[in-house]
Amino acid sequence: MKLSRSASWFLLAFGVWSWFIWITFVKNLWNDGSGLAFDDAGDPTAYFWVHLLLAITSFVLGTAVGAIGLRGVRASRRDARAE
Repeated sequence: MKLSRSASWFLLAFGVWSWFIWITFVKNLWNDGSGLAFDDAGDPTAYFWVHLLLAITSFVLGTAVGAIGLRGVRASRRDARAE
């Protein structure tokens, strides 16, 4: 399957955006002072673990989508040089 140049750039941008957004979210989750992520004793709550799992899943999927986009961008550049 061959991706268009714009689709490849979109997938690459989505992968980068996913990492940026979820890193920011994990930092905010870790520094949470509202009592949602950590209880009064400082132990992580179920909210923390569920959202950390969501973040890790998004890191993995963002990396996979970004890698597909990067491969498509590289292929389109190779094709442009070959013409």
